[in-house]
Amino acid sequence: MSFWARLATWFDPPEQEPVTFDPAWIAVLEANIPVYARLPAALQQQLHERITGLVHRVHFEACGGLELTDEMVLTIAGQAGMLVLSETGIPFPNLRTVLVYPAAYRATETLHGPAGIVMQREVVRLGQSSTSGTVVLAWNAVQQGARNCFDGHNVTFHEFAHQLDQAHGGGDGIPRLGPAHRYARWTQVITAGHARLERMAAAGKRNVLDVYGATNLAEFFAVATEAFFEKPRQLKRKQPALYAELETFYQLDPATWFSQG
Repeated sequence: MSFWARLATWFDPPEQEPVTFDPAWIAVLEANIPVYARLPAALQQQLHERITGLVHRVHFEACGGLELTDEMVLTIAGQAGMLVLSETGIPFPNLRTVLVYPAAYRATETLHGPAGIVMQREVVRLGQSSTSGTVVLAWNAVQQGARNCFDGHNVTFHEFAHQLDQAHGGGDGIPRLGPAHRYARWTQVITAGHARLERMAAAGKRNVLDVYGATNLAEFFAVATEAFFEKPRQLKRKQPALYAELETFYQLDPATWFSQG
């Protein structure tokens, strides 16, 4: 029975079998997630543990006619696991389901206007994270983001950063930080970084962060996470305070993994 076939039978948690990392999966990680080879051996081992934990606990489901494969599950879990390499508790505690489309998909977005007016519109998405514990991803975007680990664009990092942000029930760019004293500094740095990105975007100036991060603080955190893992040296050089906050939050220093980027 294939790995995914076994996963597909795991719907009753008390009956689930433990998942053991198969050394054959390393070839998939090396092919689809180039940054994997740059990780120190200890972090590679931690990533293996995060992957097995995610595929054991989370239901992966194909949508839009996609046939879900072991490669897809491992590629998504491998990238998501990067964000929680140093997590000591249950990674993404609210996460229950990952839905995977072959490409960009259509979704209905609800907008709340003035005077209680509620409007709906159809939008095209590459990914989405919800407080209900569901992450939706477009597989072609997942592949592109994983294989180009220097461009600062990674839909899996982006959506799973939202999932971390939403762990307390909302998405405001302020995830669970641990000790109470950390919140004031985090809020100061994130708010200042967002305001700076807004100004630069309005002036048409380039930034190490994608302009989409100017949308709001939640998107700023997700975009900053993409840059932290894919353009760490640039981010550390140009926005050291932001890099330091992310380094403390993720308990990682990706700048040491790259000779460039």
